[in-house]
Amino acid sequence: MYQDEDPIETQEWMEALDSLIENEGLERAKFIMERLSERASRDGTQLPYSITTPFRNTIPVTQESRMPGDLFMERRIRSLIRWNALAMVLRANKRPGELGGHVSSFSSAATLYDVGFNYFFNAGNEKQESDSVYFQGHSSPGIYARSYLEGRFEEEHLDKYREEVDGNGLSSYPHPWLMPDYWEFPTVSMGLGPIQAIYQAHVMKYLHSRELIDMGDRHVWCFIGDGECDEPETLGAIALAGREKLDNLIFVINCNLQRLDGPVRGNGKIIQELEGVFRGANWNVLKVVWGRMWDQLFERDTDGVMQHAMDEICDGELQNYKSNGPAYTRKHFFGKYPELAKLVEDMTDDDINQLNRGGHDPYKVYAAYHNAVHNKGKPTVILAHTIKGYGFGAAGEAQNTAHSLKKMDIEGLKAFRDRFGIPLKDEELKDVPYYRPAPDSPEMVYMKKRRQELGGFYPKRRRDSQPLQIPKVDIFSNLLDGSGDREISTTMAFVRLLTSLSKDKRVGKRVVPIVPDEARTFGMEGMFRQMGIYTSEGQKYTPQDREQIMYYKEDKQGQILEEGITEDGSMAAWMACATSYSTNDFPLIPFYSFYSMFGFQRVGDLAWASCDIQARGFLMGGTSGRTTLNGEGLQHQDGHSHILAQTFPSCVSYDPTYAYELAVIVHDGMKRMYENNENVFYYITLLNENYQQPAMPKGVEDGIVKGMYQLESVETKGRKKTPRVQLLGCGAILNEVRAAAQLLKDDFSVASDVWSVTSFNELARDGQHVDRWNRLHPDDKAKQPYITKCLEKQKGPVVASTDYMKLYADQVRRWIPTEYEVLGTDGYGRSDTRERLRSFFEVDRYHVVVAALTALSREGEVKQDQVLEAMRKYGIDRNKPNPLKV
Repeated sequence: MYQDEDPIETQEWMEALDSLIENEGLERAKFIMERLSERASRDGTQLPYSITTPFRNTIPVTQESRMPGDLFMERRIRSLIRWNALAMVLRANKRPGELGGHVSSFSSAATLYDVGFNYFFNAGNEKQESDSVYFQGHSSPGIYARSYLEGRFEEEHLDKYREEVDGNGLSSYPHPWLMPDYWEFPTVSMGLGPIQAIYQAHVMKYLHSRELIDMGDRHVWCFIGDGECDEPETLGAIALAGREKLDNLIFVINCNLQRLDGPVRGNGKIIQELEGVFRGANWNVLKVVWGRMWDQLFERDTDGVMQHAMDEICDGELQNYKSNGPAYTRKHFFGKYPELAKLVEDMTDDDINQLNRGGHDPYKVYAAYHNAVHNKGKPTVILAHTIKGYGFGAAGEAQNTAHSLKKMDIEGLKAFRDRFGIPLKDEELKDVPYYRPAPDSPEMVYMKKRRQELGGFYPKRRRDSQPLQIPKVDIFSNLLDGSGDREISTTMAFVRLLTSLSKDKRVGKRVVPIVPDEARTFGMEGMFRQMGIYTSEGQKYTPQDREQIMYYKEDKQGQILEEGITEDGSMAAWMACATSYSTNDFPLIPFYSFYSMFGFQRVGDLAWASCDIQARGFLMGGTSGRTTLNGEGLQHQDGHSHILAQTFPSCVSYDPTYAYELAVIVHDGMKRMYENNENVFYYITLLNENYQQPAMPKGVEDGIVKGMYQLESVETKGRKKTPRVQLLGCGAILNEVRAAAQLLKDDFSVASDVWSVTSFNELARDGQHVDRWNRLHPDDKAKQPYITKCLEKQKGPVVASTDYMKLYADQVRRWIPTEYEVLGTDGYGRSDTRERLRSFFEVDRYHVVVAALTALSREGEVKQDQVLEAMRKYGIDRNKPNPLKV
């Protein structure tokens, strides 16, 4: 216990504090303690500073807001939900295939959800949209079971749990793509729910500050497991929430102390650890550690011995107390100190077993939730102490194997039924039947009334919103007409596009530029003053560059989301904007600009969630390609982002070379996403290389969107029969291809047709789609892929050159009707000039010429000597190491 050299003096100080609190209140006591702490620090006293509090509830009993409903009715309903969730999972595992499911996580969190559904989760009304609730993925059986009681699902729906192929089943976890009217947010990939929730709350405040929506008293709730907090995404953005004062954000962390394999912090205390982390990030931290059955013991613990024992124990022992039963708890916890044992000497083992944890006590949970929704100026985290596998007894309560509990014997079912009072007979249990009272039963009437008062059933999701009126493509006339003699990059063209779009009266206010501290890199600083950078506190200082035209302007109504050096955070902000059509009934047009290298390979999990969540918006991969970014090197040079983009089914990706291509692609994307309500998003790569931007040729719009079009033909003179080659290029390498066409003509009398390929990915998807149709319709006339139609009547072999790995262009090989040669930039990037890099990776104009002559020689159109001549002429070393290996 405590070592006190002068306990009498200590007691006098404690009595003085008690008197101060009693006579002048807690706020005055807090003020005095803060002043004393400051004085002690000034005089050099080394205080034991701590950002954690004792291991007990944050809200004292005397300050708890009282839960207004019927405790017993709600427990009855909660018991029925528990049973039906268990039945659904057990029945799924009895069917062929053993499709699995999890019930232990929900069993520990049932009260946390139940109190939310009964009193706090607002489904919205004609005046405001609903709350946003990020349900912990493994708790989905409990959410389905509640919807079953509400009459939203029938038994046949529950019996299709995890049978998703035919489109009528219940998805294994929250997946909007599979249940687009029900689930709003995909969360089961650990860590993605929390970071999405933070930026959802952030964007909600952003829209409110810009007076685009009225946030009202909407809240963003996020339910998280304590083990999930080890994921960097879970805690990585909590400082933003504290800094931006996101008091519309509530985290509920289910601290059942267990991960899948064992304790979260067996030798420590996860609740205390998280309290320190969140308090340090300026959150309102509410610990819900002990249930109301402990209240009398705390009141009798006048000397603090029980609190001291609670502060000493580790999570591994807390798990043992519940797993091993009340006798173990009496001996190993209450038996630690004689004074503590005396506290419970008149309590039976059954009484000790009833000492509940805070997360299972609806009164304690309600008090925390009530505090959270009325808290102002800070986000709130509720650390709720629970038991994994709660209610399963010997079958899985507080056991390391609880997460994998998917089967239960008859005796286990009987015990569960009896514990929760389910009116089923012994002989019925073998079929594990569902149970739902009659619609006019007190339980069902009470349950539906509670939801009616909160706006209706939840969860729910809006599929679409009112289509936007997209301006015609000529809004981008400054891009369509070319740059004349001036050389600009497609990145600069994109800035011009954004500027034009943001000034449009119909959609301008909906445009949201998002950057991860790279605006100056992309030449976007001109928008700082024009649009302003959003911050919740405005600009309290005079920026250092205030006298410049493009100064750093922060504003409460700023339009730009400058998220700092965080690709995950910026992506999460983009996701919130890209789903605003659903969550806020207010479509936004977000453009997230980033180094293409730090795109999909950095935020791949969030990109996959973006498909699931049906995001609509633009991802702009700047400085794209392996050789366009000179002076950086291996970690920055992107040769594979389009290959990664192809792995996301909803992602439509393009690698344009010219400004007019960019304009047509963005315009087509806006029409598809915002007029036609298509669930796709766009990935478009941008270049930082300056060159003259030509005006758009006539009639190429359709080809730009489909993936390729003929840009030009380069003819030779003086020969009747001239060898000919088809040259395909895109992005950074198309201009090299065009230069190669001139060399072929001038040096080797070879004619060519040059094709701009805006998307090998779209060409490949079209080819795969046509192949599938032909396979399934053998009795119909075969269709042709678009790329085949383009090339089938053209003369000569085909050579494709890109600034990406060869796999990018090689994926269309099947539909090329002739000899096909591919050049690409396989290997590691490195710092050098563009010219040297393109020579190193063998994609410059000279290697394109050699590749074309090689293909022609195979067809007998030119002699092999000409290939050797070209290599000598252009200084190409045939013995040079393969760039892939260097």
